[in-house]
Amino acid sequence: MRLKRFRVDDLKRRMTTLDGMRSDLERKLADLEDSVARERQRANDSDIGRLAFPSFLRSIDVRRENLRATLKEIERERAQCQGDLTHAYQDLKSLELATEQQAKRVAEVEAHRSQSRLDEMAIVRHLRKHALRQV
Repeated sequence: MRLKRFRVDDLKRRMTTLDGMRSDLERKLADLEDSVARERQRANDSDIGRLAFPSFLRSIDVRRENLRATLKEIERERAQCQGDLTHAYQDLKSLELATEQQAKRVAEVEAHRSQSRLDEMAIVRHLRKHALRQV
């Protein structure tokens, strides 16, 4: 059971890491869009800027596509991890239920044994009581 719990906890940590990576990439994409807007404004201010802006924009497009590809890969990995987490959690719950049912059965058997001992003691006491009356 500890192994199952460890697996669930490990997958939860992995999900948290992937969520952090995803939010970081989304923030980088937003920063990239902001820098494009700033550079566009600067490029309009000078002739050199107007000439350099298209090459800057191409490099930004390459970075943007790389970030989007990485983001898609993280989303794919997160979906896989979510499926693994769901499966691991179901395994843990089924094991916990089985363990709980086994403990319940053991308790019932022990209660039955205890009751049998008490019944036996009561029968012996009853027989002794009647044996003493007959003497």
